[in-house]
Amino acid sequence: MEEQDLLADFFAAIENDARISITHIGIYSAVLRYWQLAGRANPFPAYSYQIIKIAKISAKTYHKIIRDLSAYGYLRYEPSFKRNQASRVFLLI
Repeated sequence: MEEQDLLADFFAAIENDARISITHIGIYSAVLRYWQLAGRANPFPAYSYQIIKIAKISAKTYHKIIRDLSAYGYLRYEPSFKRNQASRVFLLI
């Protein structure tokens, strides 16, 4: 699956979703970039500090928005709650 297809599908899915803000779009885009760098596996291990660096946002914002995206069904986020163990992210769209 290509990044352009995932991003296009995401935009189609959020078209009428008033809960989604520009921050959600930015985080989702950063997750797609990280997924690309991680070898396009699904699910893929993800360290928040690496995605935060790509998205250029704070850790607090990242954690709120990634949980939102997971709750809204745009991706599935399984936090590890351990500093030395990556969380898992599943791309659903």
